[in-house]
Amino acid sequence: MSVGTPEHDEAHGGGLGSRLNWLRAAVLGANDGVVSTAGLVVGVAGATDDRGVLLTAGLAGLLAGSMSMAAGEYVSVSTQRDSEKAALALEKRELAAEPQAELVELTELLEGKGLSAELAREVAEQLTEHDALRAHAEVELGINPDELTNPWHAAGASFLAFTAGALLPLLAIVLPPAMLRLPVTVAAVLAALALCGWSSARLGAAPVRRAVLRNAAGGAVAMAVTYAAGTLLGATGV
Repeated sequence: MSVGTPEHDEAHGGGLGSRLNWLRAAVLGANDGVVSTAGLVVGVAGATDDRGVLLTAGLAGLLAGSMSMAAGEYVSVSTQRDSEKAALALEKRELAAEPQAELVELTELLEGKGLSAELAREVAEQLTEHDALRAHAEVELGINPDELTNPWHAAGASFLAFTAGALLPLLAIVLPPAMLRLPVTVAAVLAALALCGWSSARLGAAPVRRAVLRNAAGGAVAMAVTYAAGTLLGATGV
């Protein structure tokens, strides 16, 4: 693959790479919403065909899942952001206390990336003169100081992605007539999971067929297990 191809630019573009990561997270969040809510409503459908019960269970699962996803993402990303800020603060102190030692360190890091000693030294000096903290942040820490992770954005994206995914099985189980609820829900869920698998594979440059089959199979197993459990509980009158 040549250097000028779009695929190469996509893999190494900092801003584009960040957007792709967010898109992957959105696809995964929607996938979780589809699978968890489908498993819940199909399981309840195994025990009862009451539309009100199905709607209540589905809405409860949607809200609980979306809030859990948002809270978990907020905590996780907040921890990551705190770590990034602490690392930048430490690097700033080190640059103020031992600028020459930090210049040597930056030079060695650039050498480790394949530059000759002379070129690494020249590049390190120019980067340090331009913005020493940014140079160390990007080369040493792998952090872009202008693009620190935002926990609120992450929480909101997770909430919306999960909700969007969860709405599909919820609507599929309550809108059709009683006799068609299960087949419509299973078909809609499997189609949605196939789409999520295809999207995640394309974004990650992975084999599409394997991702689609794996995703659909996982959802099918989840629905089968919960439906069997719901049917058993319904038959025993629990």
